[in-house]
Amino acid sequence: MYLSTSRAADIAGDTPAPKGPLRAVPGTVFALGLVSLVTDVSAEMVTAVLPLYLMAGLGMSPLAFGALDGLHQGATALLRLAGGRIADRTHRRKLVAGTGYALSAVCKAALLAVTTPWSVAAVLAADRTGKGLRTAPRDALISLSVPPEEQGRAFGVHRALDTAGALLGPLAAFGVLWVAVDGYEAVFTVSCCIAVLGVVLLALFVREAPAPAPAAPRTPPPPVRTLLRLSGLRRLCLTAAVLGLFTVGDAFLYLLLQRRLDLSAAYFPLLPVGTAAVFLLAALPVGRLADRLGRDRVFLGGHVLLLGACLLLLAPVPAGAPLVVGVLALLGLFYAATDGVLMASAGPLLPAELRTTGLAVLQTAQALARFAGSLLFGAAWTLWGPGQALGLAAGGLLLSLAAVAVSGGTRAGQSS
Repeated sequence: MYLSTSRAADIAGDTPAPKGPLRAVPGTVFALGLVSLVTDVSAEMVTAVLPLYLMAGLGMSPLAFGALDGLHQGATALLRLAGGRIADRTHRRKLVAGTGYALSAVCKAALLAVTTPWSVAAVLAADRTGKGLRTAPRDALISLSVPPEEQGRAFGVHRALDTAGALLGPLAAFGVLWVAVDGYEAVFTVSCCIAVLGVVLLALFVREAPAPAPAAPRTPPPPVRTLLRLSGLRRLCLTAAVLGLFTVGDAFLYLLLQRRLDLSAAYFPLLPVGTAAVFLLAALPVGRLADRLGRDRVFLGGHVLLLGACLLLLAPVPAGAPLVVGVLALLGLFYAATDGVLMASAGPLLPAELRTTGLAVLQTAQALARFAGSLLFGAAWTLWGPGQALGLAAGGLLLSLAAVAVSGGTRAGQSS
């Protein structure tokens, strides 16, 4: 492994990686990818069992689960903005990100002490608080490490490493449940230990440019209202919000697949593995494609793929391997075409001194929209059933894509 053959300074600094898939990627990007890989193993272990744990184990209703899924997406929106602003003002992006990672690790341990649906929800809200704190500073560290024309590649490499963790997490959860039937506490314990390892890796191997010396005059970052004058950022925020409102959460899609397949609880954690495998294989190629063809086209194309996954679940397709492979492949490609690509679109539009805040604004717009979308989807499922809810979401996503295309989409966020 690269860590075992390179000096820590080379990993932590901006020395290019060796030839191969990670060629010319700064060490900061690679080190953050390793941290995300380990952290995602921890997070996805919990996420993989959470829908069944809450709905089958603790009796949470679809509407309540929709609210909780929305909480995952957007309840920490204001904290994202606060974390981004603090990181820009203090020039301590690593410290702010590390605080978020540490908080999430503590929450994994807290899951062992709660036993009711809404106490679990409270712990998950705190966990999302940690994610809200760390995401924008982490992405700013990546964006500031590479020139504008290589943003898609850098985020593609990071998301590929991140997704390797998302692939391993459900497998780890499956292994734990295989050994300990209904062993949710065992899953949470192992998840907590792995989360702590992620914090240690961040502390040891991630470096950022030093803050200005105390004796030197420090120019405060421009006011946040400066971001409002950036038409490209405004357009990206509006597009992400409109499409995010009708983005069906993958937890709901997995529950729908589980119902169609009549899949046992022990095998449920394997569904995210297929999505993560496709995301892992596609993240870097799709990031490079976005740099060449335009990040706006790839971002919108990703939502077309999500629409395809919804329509496939609605179609009278036999419940078998083709249905599973099709849905999971389309969902994985959706994430590859949207997650890092959106941040790569925004990075070059933002001044360095407001990079973290600007990314936090964009993430907040998307998160709030997905929060509202999850609430609406959970309500529709409760009132009219899962099929009708998915049909309404697919129709809304189709109309949103048409509206974005007619209005010009995210053309301001094209590759430089």
